[in-house]
Amino acid sequence: MTEEEQKRVEQALRERFGYNALRPGQDTVVAAVLDGKDTLAIMPTGGGKSLCYQLPALCLEGLTVVVSPLIALMKDQVDGLQTKGIEAGAVNSAQGVEEYRRVMQQLRDGSLKILYVAPERFAQDGFMRQLAESRVALLAVDEAHCLSQWGHDFRPEYLRLGRVRERLGNPPVIALTATATEMVREDIIAALQMKDPAVIVSGFARPNLRFRIFPCEGKREKLTRIRRTVDEWKKGIIYCSTRKNVMNVYTELKEMGVHAVAYHAGMTDEEREFSQNAFISGQVDIVVATNAFGMGIDRPDVRFVIHYEIPGSVEAYYQEAGRAGRDGEEACCDLLFNHADLKTQEFFYEGSNPPLSLIRSLYNLLVLLCGSSPSGEVQLSVDEMAAHLGRDVNPMGVGTGLSILMHAGAISRFDVPGNRTKSTRVLNANLPFAALEIDTAVLNEKAARDHRKIESITRYAYSHGCRQKWILDYFGETGSKPCGHCDACLAAPPEDAHELSAAALNTLRKALSGVARASGRNPDGTRRPIYGRSKIMDMLRGAKKATLNDHLRGLSTYGILASLTEQRMRALFRAMQDVGLVESSGGDMPLLTLTDLGDRVMKGKEEKIRMSTRGWADAEKPTAAPRLNGLSHPLSAILSARREQTILYQELAATRMELSRQFHLPPYRIASNASLHALASLRPTTIQGGMRIKGFGPWSCEHVLPAFIAVIQAHCEDE
Repeated sequence: MTEEEQKRVEQALRERFGYNALRPGQDTVVAAVLDGKDTLAIMPTGGGKSLCYQLPALCLEGLTVVVSPLIALMKDQVDGLQTKGIEAGAVNSAQGVEEYRRVMQQLRDGSLKILYVAPERFAQDGFMRQLAESRVALLAVDEAHCLSQWGHDFRPEYLRLGRVRERLGNPPVIALTATATEMVREDIIAALQMKDPAVIVSGFARPNLRFRIFPCEGKREKLTRIRRTVDEWKKGIIYCSTRKNVMNVYTELKEMGVHAVAYHAGMTDEEREFSQNAFISGQVDIVVATNAFGMGIDRPDVRFVIHYEIPGSVEAYYQEAGRAGRDGEEACCDLLFNHADLKTQEFFYEGSNPPLSLIRSLYNLLVLLCGSSPSGEVQLSVDEMAAHLGRDVNPMGVGTGLSILMHAGAISRFDVPGNRTKSTRVLNANLPFAALEIDTAVLNEKAARDHRKIESITRYAYSHGCRQKWILDYFGETGSKPCGHCDACLAAPPEDAHELSAAALNTLRKALSGVARASGRNPDGTRRPIYGRSKIMDMLRGAKKATLNDHLRGLSTYGILASLTEQRMRALFRAMQDVGLVESSGGDMPLLTLTDLGDRVMKGKEEKIRMSTRGWADAEKPTAAPRLNGLSHPLSAILSARREQTILYQELAATRMELSRQFHLPPYRIASNASLHALASLRPTTIQGGMRIKGFGPWSCEHVLPAFIAVIQAHCEDE
């Protein structure tokens, strides 16, 4: 900026917004925008993102167009700007005819400085023509993570913003968000066609937030924890994953005498508006809501955010938790974790990533219904379409399928005056599904990334180190230090924690070695959990249980801690988890693997580990464990063959999981366990040989059997 521009900025900041100086980060962003650079600003919630485009708007000649996803947020922003004497307006579907005409007249006569627009409005040619005739000096995209298919709140209507920018004459653009991984940043830059952008990351840290994770056995324990937090912190948001749980928690709070409101997408517009206004205005201090509530909520004194269940991603969690403590005062962010809650996120995952077969069936249904309709269109809700397709069809998957078909140019959907159900039209009924421009590779990649997000938030829930540092590391902010006030940082070590004796350390390393041997390997070499705690403990003790498979019995660590009783083994594993040597994650039941710290201790790279030895360290005796390896008896050959068969089965099972993700089908639909065992036993090395095994039909022989045969061929070559 020139010296003159700097003076104009300081004057506008002081006279219109009442600030003497910009915050660190804000000043860099404003300078980049006023220098005419495309700018991507990543700033924490409460970091003052709005000022980063509102202030330049006053200093630029022309109109600033702000893309915002929430109508309520637009109204708040416009009202606030108008009270400061700034000509601002908004265009969205909630406006009456007269208000819309007034704003459009301001747009025509050039009196507006800032115009907020819902992204759907850009699809209307009349509006776009009028906007293109205006002098647009800056395009601001708020909540820019909505642009990215890999973001946690992707909105397909945002995808047209690159073309919108072109039509407006390619004005400079500023994109703003509070949460964006490197991948999401790249998506935003590409979608908005940014040229050599200034990427400004102000830091993700929120030092005033106290992050806490509470493992909860069930509903009662969660409600007890909520009541304690409400009593202590008074004002806040309780997020639930489903509408049903919103109403359950809301009802329970009412019975406790807590004054609260509820908010979810199944409520009427009037009900949602009442709840939102009551909370923002301070009439009510607690809201129970789904993630439909909160984006752009500008109440600074929110003292707590509780997640009743685990959310779908670290990005979503951090953005929602970040709505606490926007005034800079201390606030808490509680995650009430029960592993069973992950089933809800898996359901949402399936709804966001429908199999291609569902999209094909949906398209064929719409072709049939529209073809038999005199108007050439059909007015059905998503639930009604799902019912047509089958009783077990996930309506969320149908909604996602409609978005994919619209993006492929196969259908159009539009509002019907006086009706909440949209109408759908097939644009070319003669076009077969196979000819549609659907990029299956992109869909498969999105499904894989979405699943990794669930895995990441699960690892966070099971983590033991500083919560804030874990999150900052996730977002790529290196060099961060423990926050000092999350539950993990404040957790005092057990009173009887001490450095281990040589004998206890030897026992510990044997246990860690067993966990390592019972883990699989990812392509990048990192460990992948396969078994739960109980099976690993049984393997280490050399148990003869029928539930213990040949693979575990064949490990070199089988029976290596046979001297430990079951009770003492449990005490050892509890102690290992308490100090963060092992972690649980993934699957329908928690699975166990080593942490980085556990790996270092196992390998002797971390000698001084302090932990409790209560209940386990005095139990080890120098008795030898029974070993099955190296037998000279003929039985050894049989056991060796069984181990080879088990190893091959595990390789085939891993391939089945990859195919399951690729084709968006459950593993049992790819191949049954019996079919995999038959493959591992018979080892066919040709497709023809594999076709003789029961369970492989025409589709399987074409799409999945070649992958299994390749695994068998590679295994036989290695052997």
